[in-house]
Amino acid sequence: MRRVVHGQPEVVRLTLVALFAGGHVLLEGAPGLGKTLLARTIARTLGCRFQRIQFTPDLMPADVTGGNVYNQAEHRFVFVAGPVFSELLLADEVNRAPARTQAALLEAMADRQVTIDGTTRRLARPFFTMATQNPVESEGTWPLPEAQLDRFMVKVLVPSPPKSVEVAILNAHLAGFDPASLDEQVLPPVLDSAGLVRAQDAVRRVRVEPPVIDYIAELVGRTRAHRSVFLGASPRASVSLLLGAQVIAACEGRNFVIPDDVKELAPAVLRHRLLLHAEAEIDGATPEEVVAELLRDTPTPSSRTAG
Repeated sequence: MRRVVHGQPEVVRLTLVALFAGGHVLLEGAPGLGKTLLARTIARTLGCRFQRIQFTPDLMPADVTGGNVYNQAEHRFVFVAGPVFSELLLADEVNRAPARTQAALLEAMADRQVTIDGTTRRLARPFFTMATQNPVESEGTWPLPEAQLDRFMVKVLVPSPPKSVEVAILNAHLAGFDPASLDEQVLPPVLDSAGLVRAQDAVRRVRVEPPVIDYIAELVGRTRAHRSVFLGASPRASVSLLLGAQVIAACEGRNFVIPDDVKELAPAVLRHRLLLHAEAEIDGATPEEVVAELLRDTPTPSSRTAG
């Protein structure tokens, strides 16, 4: 992936953690920072069926899920699947569509199924949603509701590249790289859908001792009692921390989770789930600062008892 995606190691790492944990990822950043390229790169290297939805103000829910269309030749309605019936779905600029269209992804992301006209249809496994959004201050955007945000395992902030990385990008284009053409010579597949599912199942077997489980519950529980927080993280955040920490442990070659795995993941898992009081926002508080304070103040189990 580094052949194509330059200078975003943390973004790539967190995205892959969510993928192998069976979660979904929300990428936030200004246009032109490679968010769409990252999704296409992952789909290519994993050999997944890939679909992209460009969210716009006039996009309808049926444009996401599909629907029943009357077949005149057969004199009956037939179901035409929408792009959500894929293995890797890119919801590009998801906050440029109104809430009713955003909500078309809720059931798919939570339950891997879609209900249309009273009929429930299962989605493939793996099913991974990558959504990109512009900063909420951008013109023509609708903030995602809390229920939608909670479906994303992590929210990853995509920064602008430093000069050295931008020079590498320019040199790659000068050498003939075309981001619209990711052929096998540039990105040969290293896995397939079945292999990805086996990997997702394997990380679930990473051991998590009771002190670490208690630490996760304590950390998430404190978000609901913090003085600056109006709405804290849900139990779904605790599950996301648990599953993501198992992936990080496996990536580090361990068959057990340590508290540092949880700490590494906590900002990405919690930042989009914390709704601050208006007074705290006026005073300049941010979800990242709250998470950092909670990580400092929450007692950490020792590595000996955790592992």
